[in-house]
Amino acid sequence: MLDLRFVRENPEIVKQNIRNKFQDNKLPLVDEVIALDEESRKVKKEADDLRANRNKISKQIGMLMGQGKKEEAEEVKKQVAAAASRLAELEEMEKDLEARVKKIMMTIPNIIDPTVPIGKDDSENVEVQKYGEPVVPEFEIPYHTEIMEKFAGIDLDAARKVAGNGFYYLMGDIARLHSAVISYARDFMIDRGFTYCIPPFMIRSDVVTGVMSFAEMEAMMYKIEGEDLYLIGTSEHSMIGKFIDTIVPEAELPKTLTSYSPCFRKEKGAHGIEERGVYRIHQFEKQEMIVVCKPEESPKWFDVLWQNTVDLFRSLDIPVRTLECCSGDLADLKVKSIDVEAWSPRQQKYFEVGSCSNLGDAQARRLKIRVNGEDGKKYFAHTLNNTVVAPPRMLIAFLENNLQADGSIRIPEALQPYMGGKKEIR
Repeated sequence: MLDLRFVRENPEIVKQNIRNKFQDNKLPLVDEVIALDEESRKVKKEADDLRANRNKISKQIGMLMGQGKKEEAEEVKKQVAAAASRLAELEEMEKDLEARVKKIMMTIPNIIDPTVPIGKDDSENVEVQKYGEPVVPEFEIPYHTEIMEKFAGIDLDAARKVAGNGFYYLMGDIARLHSAVISYARDFMIDRGFTYCIPPFMIRSDVVTGVMSFAEMEAMMYKIEGEDLYLIGTSEHSMIGKFIDTIVPEAELPKTLTSYSPCFRKEKGAHGIEERGVYRIHQFEKQEMIVVCKPEESPKWFDVLWQNTVDLFRSLDIPVRTLECCSGDLADLKVKSIDVEAWSPRQQKYFEVGSCSNLGDAQARRLKIRVNGEDGKKYFAHTLNNTVVAPPRMLIAFLENNLQADGSIRIPEALQPYMGGKKEIR
């Protein structure tokens, strides 16, 4: 969420940012919120004047009563009563205008970083760099669920009967591999100085609206019926929510946390053939990383975060590339974002396995996450998040890149301690 004062003083910058994100339908909101803000400030001034006058008159009544001038005091009381009626009316107007302003401000997109490429959608994202040599083996690589089924490692039919489409049972060595990847990712991030955390898997609505846009919320979140609780779509939500309505001493920054959680997503819409199996599902597990830092340090931490993911995948011999998200592919709260994509030898192309985002002060402003500077002045922190690893998609990349000609799966050296010392699974 932008600073209302910034919108008021820079309407053309805000409008151009909306155009850059190809959301022209939101252009009228800028003038509308400025007009509502002006009306709100007028109402607030009148209400404040009435409150000040009421306090002044109250003292006057006390003086008159002390002097025995009861009749004069009663006349003054009538003035107070008349002002009270108008003040009550103004206070209702204040609440209504404040709610209308907030609703619009929550839908106006954050100002994107100047380095973000301008484009309509993900088809115009820009490749930054490749890491590792993509290999296409001479033997055929089956679809990932077929590989898993050869190891008796997945049961989609039973899951469909129990929970419906978009769920799975992982079994045996494949399930163990899934857990090994999560455990390895946890220790990988701890070794890089991040504090490990297991967060709540449900969050309240004020946290949901604090960490994401309304459009994302509707597309992703499952609500718990009859309660003000939502299942998290990623642990970033509850991890950033941990700091809601807090004032962090500047000396304690940055906060660098890595978290494990199950994740739950609606994943609405039709999915292509390559998104069958465990690519796009309603329930999965993930290791995440978040940073809360000073504004001037967020660009540095952004680069640190996406590099962590690249390094983890390369430590498991999986080729990856980084992709700069264009303006039209950025969610409204994001300032800048880079996707990490893994190589698929079967498809002979890269596919997304993680996303790194700098949110600027958007989440902090919504959640009131402030920093107490050394000079005593308070300001909003910057927040960032990135996927360390999400095993369902990671498993696809892992199985395809480590499948051997005889049908066995090679276990990279870094992962062997988490697989009981196994060098391969058969």
